[in-house]
Amino acid sequence: MRRYNRILVGVDGSTESNYTFDQACEFAADQGAKLFIVTVIDTKSFATIERFDRQIVKRAEEQAKETLENYKKQAKENGVEEIETVLDFGSPKVRITRYIAPKYDIDLIMAGATGANKVERIVIGSVSEAIVRQATCDVLIVRRK
Repeated sequence: MRRYNRILVGVDGSTESNYTFDQACEFAADQGAKLFIVTVIDTKSFATIERFDRQIVKRAEEQAKETLENYKKQAKENGVEEIETVLDFGSPKVRITRYIAPKYDIDLIMAGATGANKVERIVIGSVSEAIVRQATCDVLIVRRK
């Protein structure tokens, strides 16, 4: 089996992403790989809110940073030695595949089979599906039993 050195896992707080995160920690620890824990705040959901209340956006950013630190702590507890957190803004589909993965020279992206609710998947499509189609590195889709 190929060895991976730089594994990216996207987290959004959903049950599916938490399961994927656990699997990514186990895989990164087994591989001796560096784990990149990524959250992308989808700015289109804040487009109209930001005009009225910048504090909401700031609070979302602070909460995301705190959440990433909690994931980092969990990863260490699960035996991952090298960990980096990344907070980004924009469309997760675009930012993960076109910017974050190339910038950090990621060789494996781990994504949950589904994260968004059913309506969001129908209307905007699955982030995981976009990652599979657009990533230039290997992608592992994790399905919860």
